[in-house]
Amino acid sequence: MMYETKEAKIFTCEQSRYLAEQIASAYGVKLGNVITSTYSDGEFQPSYEESIRGTRIFIIGSTHPGPENLMEMLLMIDAAKRASARHITAVMPYFGWARQDRKDKPRVPIAAKLVAKMLEAAGATRIITMDLHADQIQGFFEKPVDHLFASTIFLPYLEGLNLDNLTIASPDMGGSKRAYAYSKALKSDVVICYKQRAKANVISHMELIGDVTGKNVVLVDDMVDTAGTLTKAADLMMERGALSVRAICTHPILSGNAYEKLENSKLEELIVTNSIPLKGESKKLRVLSCATLFAEVMHHVHHNESISNKFVM
Repeated sequence: MMYETKEAKIFTCEQSRYLAEQIASAYGVKLGNVITSTYSDGEFQPSYEESIRGTRIFIIGSTHPGPENLMEMLLMIDAAKRASARHITAVMPYFGWARQDRKDKPRVPIAAKLVAKMLEAAGATRIITMDLHADQIQGFFEKPVDHLFASTIFLPYLEGLNLDNLTIASPDMGGSKRAYAYSKALKSDVVICYKQRAKANVISHMELIGDVTGKNVVLVDDMVDTAGTLTKAADLMMERGALSVRAICTHPILSGNAYEKLENSKLEELIVTNSIPLKGESKKLRVLSCATLFAEVMHHVHHNESISNKFVM
């Protein structure tokens, strides 16, 4: 007897509901029904209010700090496993704790590996994420990881600006590979910023490798946290003769006084996705939605179709 393949169901963690609603709409289904009960001490319990037995489900939730965002994803996955879902895909537009991907000094954790193992232990059978802080984090998983590139969102926007003398820049040495990929796609020059840190989020010195005189510069990075690196780089480039400086950053963490730094900097605009919710407003912020990208990939995954074109810069 032949059985018709069930359509996938999409659920969301509360902190990503704004994005999950857009993804579900682009996918063509309604968000599944989940109720979260909260105890007086802050402990919470998600509950699926519909059957998911034998179904492929997608759980949408970025895991940016605080820790309750990751905990909610883990509880959602565990509940789905115990409700006999057939496939459980964690859709994590922003994979949090990814900056701790190695031991950079003695006696520190590798948090990205720990998170990967927790997701698998909870019951995730697949991970879909975007612009990991370090590509090698995919190797921390024993389950399939679909690592999407936000360049498929940003490149059309940059091309639409029709900037003359375009130059792509990396705010640090670690982002040079990403910058070169963008420059290849846009047929532009590349410059690199070399920075030294006094401690986390504090830059002691920055130098520019390359010439930006008379150029329209676009800084490329996977995330913007305090905005210290980006704003310092933008100011330095304008001092060195750049015509304009923009930045594209996939994940807008924007913590501390980042919005104040952005407003007071010489950045013309900061272009981000809606992978995590914004904490404030700025006239310099331009938000591009990643909902259609995730909806398309989720549809292809469910129907066992190729998604390789989403991995190309």
